[in-house]
Amino acid sequence: MPPRGVKSAKRKRQYEHIKQSYKKRGQSGRAEEIAARTVNKERREAGQTKKKSSSKKKSSSKKKSSSKRKRSSRS
Repeated sequence: MPPRGVKSAKRKRQYEHIKQSYKKRGQSGRAEEIAARTVNKERREAGQTKKKSSSKKKSSSKKKSSSKRKRSSRS
């Protein structure tokens, strides 16, 4: 069964193809997981997934300053 968000026939075929190729290699235990992850990755890179509205935003607390650091004159 392809990942939940997959609606296109192309992605379903891609999932089945990847799953079968991993089974042929002898990795049948993880074949479904690897196929699902690969299809999801392809969908994400192609912009076919919904953007998650996450409350976790990258904080910009560490600001890069353009001024040089003052050198200490300790000897």
